[in-house]
Amino acid sequence: MAEYYAKSSNSLTFEITKEEKLIGKLAYTSWFKFNAVIEIADGKIYQVEPKGFWGTTIELKDQERVLLKFRMNWNGEIVVQTYFDGVKNGYLFKHRGIFKESFVLTDQNGVELMIIKPHLRWTSMNYEYQITTSDAYETLPEKEIVLITALHCANYYMSMMAAAVI
Repeated sequence: MAEYYAKSSNSLTFEITKEEKLIGKLAYTSWFKFNAVIEIADGKIYQVEPKGFWGTTIELKDQERVLLKFRMNWNGEIVVQTYFDGVKNGYLFKHRGIFKESFVLTDQNGVELMIIKPHLRWTSMNYEYQITTSDAYETLPEKEIVLITALHCANYYMSMMAAAVI
């Protein structure tokens, strides 16, 4: 089990750390778009782009190669598909709770891999996230990309729910 933290200084950029060591960054291009750049601490950079007419499917790309896709289904869960090293895997990202809200990432068998707890900093109106991962998650080959994408899913979910209320 491991603890990660994601902090935002300007609501467009999140830094993800583990034991105060930088794991990576998630940077959005603007407030109203889901386009983003993911930068892993080893220097690799990935693009996150909405696809399709309505932009309901989000893709993570390494250059032109799609490594991961996610989309929200009819009941508010986000279906995540990865294509690392030619191997397709599926995950489910879902919201849990109302007053003590959190997000959970599970594998295809329903095993919890990650719990993400958002915290709103009222002074700056920015979100911070506490992310707890399981031992099974820590063995994933591309765990940094999955972690930062899960953070993007949490932001995506909150944006979609806020838009539904308006």
